[in-house]
Amino acid sequence: MPHAVPKQLWTPSSERIERAQITAFAHAHGLPTDYGELWRWSVADIERFWALIWSHFDVAGSYDEVLAERSMPGARWFPGAAVNYAGHALAGRDPDAIAIRHASELRGLEACGWGELATETARIRAGLIAAGVGRGDRVAAYMPNILATIPAFFATASLGAVWSSAAPEFGVRSVVDRFAQIEPKVLLAVDGYRYGGRDFDRSAEVAAIASGLPGLGRTVRYGHLDGTGWQEGFLGPADAELRFEPLPFDHPLWVLYSSGTTGLPKPIVHGHGGMLLEHLKKMNLHVDARRGDRVFWFTTTGWMMWNFLVGILLTEAEIVLYDGSPGHPGLGRLWQLAADAGVTTFGTSASFISSCMKAGVEPAADRDLSRLEAVGSTGSPLAPEGFDWIYQQLGADTWLFSTSGGTDVCTAFVGGVPTLPVYEGELQARALGADLHAFGPGGEDLVGEVGELVLTQPMPSMPVFFWGDEDGHRLRESYFDTYPGVWRHGDWIEITDRGTAIIYGRSDSTINRGGIRMGTSEIYRAVLSLDEILDALVVDVPREGEESWMPLFVVLADGVELDAGLTGRIAAAVREQCSPRHVPSEIRAIAEVPRTLSGKALEVPVKRILMGTPPERAASRESLANPAALDYFAEDLIRRGVRKIFAGCFSDYDPWGYLIAQGLDDKLRFLGFDVITYYLTSADLFTPEQIARGRDFGNLDPIKDKALQTLVDNWMAVTNGVNGRPIGLHVDVLSWGLKSAQGHNFRKWAILGQAGNWFTQVQPLAEKDRSWRVPRRLTPKSTVR
Repeated sequence: MPHAVPKQLWTPSSERIERAQITAFAHAHGLPTDYGELWRWSVADIERFWALIWSHFDVAGSYDEVLAERSMPGARWFPGAAVNYAGHALAGRDPDAIAIRHASELRGLEACGWGELATETARIRAGLIAAGVGRGDRVAAYMPNILATIPAFFATASLGAVWSSAAPEFGVRSVVDRFAQIEPKVLLAVDGYRYGGRDFDRSAEVAAIASGLPGLGRTVRYGHLDGTGWQEGFLGPADAELRFEPLPFDHPLWVLYSSGTTGLPKPIVHGHGGMLLEHLKKMNLHVDARRGDRVFWFTTTGWMMWNFLVGILLTEAEIVLYDGSPGHPGLGRLWQLAADAGVTTFGTSASFISSCMKAGVEPAADRDLSRLEAVGSTGSPLAPEGFDWIYQQLGADTWLFSTSGGTDVCTAFVGGVPTLPVYEGELQARALGADLHAFGPGGEDLVGEVGELVLTQPMPSMPVFFWGDEDGHRLRESYFDTYPGVWRHGDWIEITDRGTAIIYGRSDSTINRGGIRMGTSEIYRAVLSLDEILDALVVDVPREGEESWMPLFVVLADGVELDAGLTGRIAAAVREQCSPRHVPSEIRAIAEVPRTLSGKALEVPVKRILMGTPPERAASRESLANPAALDYFAEDLIRRGVRKIFAGCFSDYDPWGYLIAQGLDDKLRFLGFDVITYYLTSADLFTPEQIARGRDFGNLDPIKDKALQTLVDNWMAVTNGVNGRPIGLHVDVLSWGLKSAQGHNFRKWAILGQAGNWFTQVQPLAEKDRSWRVPRRLTPKSTVR
């Protein structure tokens, strides 16, 4: 259903629109300047659109045709072309112009020019050649987000070798599970890093990783902690030649990793040509990066945003790097970096914005952020309150673009457009060339409703293949099983009738923490390495505007208790073998993991239950080996909900007596449980004796109106209603009658929940003269937890 248009927070000035690169692109080729019309043209004639991207940004060389095969999977782009991503980035640059500004917890802000970058690339290239690296070989990097990592990538790409990176906070098992699949010839590895004021020596981890990589020819150390740089004898001479191997359009550029729920991480291969064209389009037309701009995005080398940030070097803008904790010595650290480096575009995550907001950070206080023009947000949906906070703190002239895409395509296909207004809580538009839609269960195109995010036509940046997936079955299962011939991305999305978009989080069970996706199997491997744990289940439940809630449920061995010591060991195992980002939000003991008859853990159904879906709709009990195991999660959902509803409610009165007087002892029952007698007790809020005393409370006329309204307001806060907009599929999870002592009937309250935080669409019906207006917005602090 259509929603009220949210508050408009920013409108680009006529001068901003006129100087935008997307406007120049439209004028240069006689295309519409209205963005909606331009987008529709770009997906109606994708061959001409991508051909214009090639010519407009002066990609060298020629090609036979634009799109030789349109099928998905299997699209063939630009056959006959010869390209090199690194060559386009480095060729023809002013050697004295700044390319990169960089800082870390170890070292202050410094600058690197294009000439220095090219020289370092050539020297590393020579070192790789001496190590036997050539076209098609893999180079793996266990490196932080520092300057040295970028010329190492460019050197690899210049040879036609294939790059792959992991952040040094990743544990040995996580790294080996990734890199062993591609069998790198060379491992580039840092000695350690500093994070949160502490130094972390990774020498032992590097040795363990190297021993787990079959076919590894050489490990090259980079001294970051000790400041020694590349190990002696690796780099070529200062006058080493820099050449760029001409490569077919779909020749592998890098391997990124995205995990499903079973098996090893999926090694996603992107081609030189596809990433070159997509990043030229994205960074110029959508990010609007230009000469004089300085673009920062907080990331690690284990997140696709590192590759995305490197893509800015295809433009005339500079990039700004930072390695370290965003919260050390305080949450103002990155804002201070923005001031010191003169950042014009500040990229971060929604959870960082939420953290700053909750901590009372004032980015512009005592800092010169006069050069800052734009803020980008990704990793998870940004709450409306996050939008408001940015404009309150940074001013009405700031362009805030929330953006969404994925590791799978190493770009964002919905997000920023510099010529469009910004509406609170919404992404501005679908990206040019991305034929993106919201699909219903039957493949119907939805507008104004939540559906599966799909792409109905190919994009050049879609994976060329998954490494080692010889027959392509893993790629097909990952994206094309639900809607044949259509890419299903795994996000809930709503496209409004104004062309804006709202992302509601993941629709599958993949763990997504801070934008880094990891399969549940990796976490299970770490958890089950402990003898005390027999089985485990983990789910990632999105929450608006902040980091998702990731509970881990464990089945304990006989005689084992889940005490503080065991909880700490579990967290340590996940931290060491996966990463600190994947440590569970909380750990709980359960009797058994619900499984199908074939033995598969019910991750998605449990996630849906914890997001509000009734168990009977989340899974067919007949298909389960142990259907009673689902009951714990339904009870847990209600128990957490009851705690939130009544904690701090009716502070001056006995709530239970009022509830009984209103007839709720009989009526407020859902999923077959007596809330008054069972859940209030299990929530540990009141004793059975207190509840029993409430049942004899009697006449409550003096408190009837306040108490009823407080009950309603607190229930609304629990379900976190924002703009009356439901998340995901509309599921009626609760319907009951409320009858006040005055005789006013509130006959039906439909709580609609799905996918992340419980948003609500509630329309109370009054029989007499009383009407209720639901608050327009309730803050996300009351989200069920």
